[in-house]
Amino acid sequence: MSSVSVSRRYARALFSLALEEGEHERAGEELEAVAQALRASNEARTVVENPGYTQAQRHALVDVLTQRLSLSPVLASFLRLLVDRHRLAELPAIARAYAEMVDEKVGRIRATVTSAKPMSDEELRRVREALAAATRRSIVLESRTDPKIVGGLVAQVGPKVWDGSIKTQLERLRRELKSGAPS
Repeated sequence: MSSVSVSRRYARALFSLALEEGEHERAGEELEAVAQALRASNEARTVVENPGYTQAQRHALVDVLTQRLSLSPVLASFLRLLVDRHRLAELPAIARAYAEMVDEKVGRIRATVTSAKPMSDEELRRVREALAAATRRSIVLESRTDPKIVGGLVAQVGPKVWDGSIKTQLERLRRELKSGAPS
């Protein structure tokens, strides 16, 4: 079974349990906090990824995370299950799959907007509103900068990409000039 389907299966199990208790958003926040803590700590990441560490050492890591992050009993049990099933290293993928499930449930979608220079809060608000109107869903917007796009914006909402970058417009113009015919 592929890693993606395994991650989705574990995420779905946690989502079902958290949904029954009405704690699906909180569980998602906690799951992301754990994933973030593991990304931030080389030591913790080593315990998770290195096969030389024992189950007891991984359980001890879960206990530390549970205490430091004040995790709910449901999430603490879930993490222990991942340790027991040798799936703790799958946590980042499980967290992503879980976030998608929560977003779907509450009617929101994640989007990324890339600009050549950092955007102001007002510009980001306007982009968020435009994307929300286009998709008819609530938008969680992440902003990135990439000077290579020269100007304009590239917005990605789920699998759909709107590319209004100057770089792409210049590329299109170059192809048209090269072929001798407008497209």
